[in-house]
Amino acid sequence: MTSLPAPGVAAAATSPLLRLRSALLNGSAPALPTLCALAGTLLLFVLFLLVQGKPAGEACLLIFQGAFGTMFAWQNTLQRAAPLLLTALCVALPARVGLIVIGGEGALALGGLAAAVMPQLLPGLPSLVMLVVMALAAMLAGGLWIALCGSLRQWRGVNETISSLLLSYLALAVFKHLVEGPLRDPASLNKPSTLPLPDPYLIGSLPGLEVHWGLAWGALACLAAWVFLRHSVPGFAMGVVGGNVRTARLVGLPVNRLILTACALGGAAAGLAGMFEVSAVQGSATSALLAGYGFSGILVAFAARQNPLAIIVCALVIGGVEASGSLLQRRLDLPDATTLVLQGLLFCNLLAWEAITGRLSALKLRWQQQAQVIPAKEAGHA
Repeated sequence: MTSLPAPGVAAAATSPLLRLRSALLNGSAPALPTLCALAGTLLLFVLFLLVQGKPAGEACLLIFQGAFGTMFAWQNTLQRAAPLLLTALCVALPARVGLIVIGGEGALALGGLAAAVMPQLLPGLPSLVMLVVMALAAMLAGGLWIALCGSLRQWRGVNETISSLLLSYLALAVFKHLVEGPLRDPASLNKPSTLPLPDPYLIGSLPGLEVHWGLAWGALACLAAWVFLRHSVPGFAMGVVGGNVRTARLVGLPVNRLILTACALGGAAAGLAGMFEVSAVQGSATSALLAGYGFSGILVAFAARQNPLAIIVCALVIGGVEASGSLLQRRLDLPDATTLVLQGLLFCNLLAWEAITGRLSALKLRWQQQAQVIPAKEAGHA
């Protein structure tokens, strides 16, 4: 006759499994809207290709091959993902305090321009010192520009999404005016640009890769942002502000300072991306700097649900999609902008699933409140 284990022993034996299952479910729950958005995007993209009479399966395979199929594809993907890591932080950090800032393109442009003119303003500095000065100038330019959006929101009541977008267009206009006017290199005839950076001020590639050091610094910035937001007092305070501004004011938090800090840090990240594009890719500030990395960073941040660690993965995916456009054009005679259609579909799906999950969360909360009210009423009647 076999003896059954005591209930307490069985519960103790199964509790680690239950805790592990609960942890996996809680950990994967934030990623479900993104995964659903990816599935919906893939379905719509297949329909988009079929309407044009193109082989959808082959197109999807070519996108994967163009992004991750070869070592050259990987390096192209990493090269495109490097600035996206930093421009996505320009969206994710202000989102921590409840702001939707989409002006990373302007911060990147001004940051790159500030970095490009530093060798002219401070000639003769050692290469390492000059690179630090260029990075600080780029971060200061981008940080102040995005902090302006936060200040307009806090002291003038201007919607930060609209103001950041309009300020981005203003920054691009200022960039083009200075590059094509006062700061133009006289030798740049067909393609206006600033004076080229001296060779000692150019950033090289990572060992064994044809990818510049901006990729490593972007990944470190995402890691530092995650540690700051999750394991520091100011990061926790920013989360309180993003959750409920009135509660943050009631408990005495410096709301204005926290909002400006989040915006400045996000803008500084985008400005640093501009510095790396100038010093490691372009060699000067030129219109090629305005490649849309700031706008793609919005998509990366939304796909990552504002999580700095998830930004690393999402930047690789979006960078790979952008890198595969030329392969689609060569093999299937599709326009290079086909990848932009794919990104647009992904962004629309992300917004749709964000709205759906928000409504489901509100409905779940209302049901829970009703479930608590009914027993209380029955107890009162009794």
